[in-house]
Amino acid sequence: MNAMLPLSRARVLFDGVLSTPRLQHPEGVAVGPDRYVWCGSENGQILRISPDGSAIEEVASTGGFVLGLAFDGDRSLFVCDLKHAAVFRLDLATRRLERFTRPGIRVPNYPVVDRARGRLYVSNSHDQQEAGPGVWAYDLESGEGDVWHAGPFLFANGMALRDDALFVCETFARGVTRIAITEDGKAGWSEVYASDLPGLPDGIAFDAQGALFVGCYEPSRILRIPPGGGVAQIYIEDETAHLFAHPTNIAFDGAALYTANLGRWHITRVETDTSAPALYEASR
Repeated sequence: MNAMLPLSRARVLFDGVLSTPRLQHPEGVAVGPDRYVWCGSENGQILRISPDGSAIEEVASTGGFVLGLAFDGDRSLFVCDLKHAAVFRLDLATRRLERFTRPGIRVPNYPVVDRARGRLYVSNSHDQQEAGPGVWAYDLESGEGDVWHAGPFLFANGMALRDDALFVCETFARGVTRIAITEDGKAGWSEVYASDLPGLPDGIAFDAQGALFVGCYEPSRILRIPPGGGVAQIYIEDETAHLFAHPTNIAFDGAALYTANLGRWHITRVETDTSAPALYEASR
């Protein structure tokens, strides 16, 4: 299967191998309300990169290993941390970082903000070889939460919210599961949205037309699943694992798609042939 886009449509946005601060093996990436590209590092750093890739800044640090990131408008940034087995919340106005969740979740991997329901969904990767629970839901204000969907999922990873449903990437099942959200906010029926993916899926993001883009940790490629589900196509890939180096989380900003690269020290920008809806509306 041939890639839909030539590799020339991708470039390194920022190379952090020698920068100060260093950008070391980023797993999470998100575009902030400031239009900067935010990411984390293996040392717990929360970093922001200018839109043109000319500068990097360390905003805060968990002292752990940062995984997925999600913004709550211009209020907060939620940060999953592997070492602490917790989600942290960064106040964007004060830059104060504090632990948001209590102990309980095993491997908090990726957060999704559901402002309409006042909650934060967090995938729990659990274990690479043993399926388990699942997806947790936390109150956006208090941080109180518990298991929302028990799965079992084989390494629940990246997630995305669309059309009153939560989409969950299962890395070692090579698939994506769709979970309906009921009127009272509970987890409803679930279904396989995509299976037998040609790669190990890690991060997912929708474009404006409803196509689901999937970052694959191995091989180093981005997939595209058509609106409504179906057979995945290879959208763009790097057989050398250099420009895309084990991409994990992905994030749209208009027609640009950013990928974290856990295998190296940079963020990649792809000039796509699609676009995503506006990221933020006024939230204050």
